[in-house]
Amino acid sequence: MDTSPLVMDEIDAGREFLKRLDAYRPVMAACWLREEENEERYLHVALDGLTDENTGSAYREVLRVTQEMKDHYMDPFRVKLITQDNPVAKAVMEMYRQYPGRIPSRFNGRIFSGMTVVEAYIYPQITGKP
Repeated sequence: MDTSPLVMDEIDAGREFLKRLDAYRPVMAACWLREEENEERYLHVALDGLTDENTGSAYREVLRVTQEMKDHYMDPFRVKLITQDNPVAKAVMEMYRQYPGRIPSRFNGRIFSGMTVVEAYIYPQITGKP
């Protein structure tokens, strides 16, 4: 159980991970979230064109990238790949549209995408596509 706050080293490792993963498949939205009912923090990543059929290969790429990085702040088991239709992805992409240039954003103890989050960090757009 990880109840410590998100630190800059984790944010930076996530940023590097997202850049590398974007070379595999465009990253449409990304954020660290720790939900109120789940004390574990996860990096939610919406990939362009992610489907049930290609999720396995996408997670293999997550594993490859994290192993290549060799950064103890980037744990492949803390990555959740999501589709662009996922409520978290939709909320992040809406933030990109509403507040261009004002991301990254960190907030605590708020409702985000219909869930109460203890902590969240929204990464700026990686691909340049909303």
